[in-house]
Amino acid sequence: MIKKFFLSAKKTTVKAFTLVEMLVVLLIISVLMLLFVPNLTKQKEAVKDKGHAAVIKVVESQAELYNLNHDDSATVDKLQKEGMISDEQAKSYNENAGKSTSGQKVPS
Repeated sequence: MIKKFFLSAKKTTVKAFTLVEMLVVLLIISVLMLLFVPNLTKQKEAVKDKGHAAVIKVVESQAELYNLNHDDSATVDKLQKEGMISDEQAKSYNENAGKSTSGQKVPS
């Protein structure tokens, strides 16, 4: 009876991953991470640049609107006082206006 128990215990095998298989999976995941992480960094920079360009266009558009409504040239300070742009937009514009490729520049 004990002999039958040991024979039946040997027949049941546990299916599991070997250490080599786990290492291969970790290697594949590592390679994929090395490929995708630099690309994500580039995308983040591209989004940031597009955001700055959008703020510059907003400020320049608001300056044109100010010029149409008033007989005075627009400045960033005047746009802020009129509530046409926020403080954050003014700060972002002042930091990034030199990088703009659009034509009109709003004086500070």
